[in-house]
Amino acid sequence: MNKQELIDAVAASTGASKTATSEVIQALLEVITHAVSADDTVQLIGFGAFSQGQRAARIGRNPTTGAEIAIAAAKTVKFIAGKAFKDAVNAP
Repeated sequence: MNKQELIDAVAASTGASKTATSEVIQALLEVITHAVSADDTVQLIGFGAFSQGQRAARIGRNPTTGAEIAIAAAKTVKFIAGKAFKDAVNAP
């Protein structure tokens, strides 16, 4: 499902217009992005939690040449699924 399909499904489910639904989904994504980039955790009970993680610097290998390369440390985004979400995915 892509973003437009998500907008269409939410609009159909709520009866709201696609324009209004698009604005709400875009605002939600912007708020989550801003919060996680500011090192806050966004926790949606029953769905999951978005947070910021760290990846340490390390030495990697170029698969073509075999030469060692330095891979810089980086911030990552972590998502931990909530219990209700896990249960829905694992339901028979």
